[in-house]
Amino acid sequence: MSKDDNQELKKFLSSFPQNLQDLALQLRSMVWGWYPEANELIYDNSNVLAFGWSITDRLSYTFCTMSLYSSYMHFGFYDGKGIPDPKKLLLGKGNQYRYIIVHDFKSFPRAYIKKLVNEAYLNASVKLALDLEKTSKTRKDNKNNNHPEGMTIVKSSSPKKRRPDKA
Repeated sequence: MSKDDNQELKKFLSSFPQNLQDLALQLRSMVWGWYPEANELIYDNSNVLAFGWSITDRLSYTFCTMSLYSSYMHFGFYDGKGIPDPKKLLLGKGNQYRYIIVHDFKSFPRAYIKKLVNEAYLNASVKLALDLEKTSKTRKDNKNNNHPEGMTIVKSSSPKKRRPDKA
């Protein structure tokens, strides 16, 4: 589906409070403005709605994400541990994912986050290039490297939702 066709995403967002719906759409528009050639991957799981941007159609090349919970959202980085964060705004102690908690668009640190997103995008691009190089060494024919661009792709949608009602 095209990135401009956001009816399915709006359906997924409808179980969240209106302020989070609006915030998610504002941040989504911001990221699409920065990276119109990226693909948006949507995961509508039972307790969280997550969507992120990938340089391909695969999660492993995702460079930034959003996850909605009952009263706040994360703006995060799939491989956030490898991104320099001089202001130490990113949270998370796992092996990979880092994020900030976002309550409203006004307080969102756009300029700083844009720098982090740019770094994450470069990291994902390098990872893809290295993976393609490995693949081309093992295959004579490497025609399957065409990836969709600028698409919204629903990767999963759980029929059962365990989300709290809208506030």
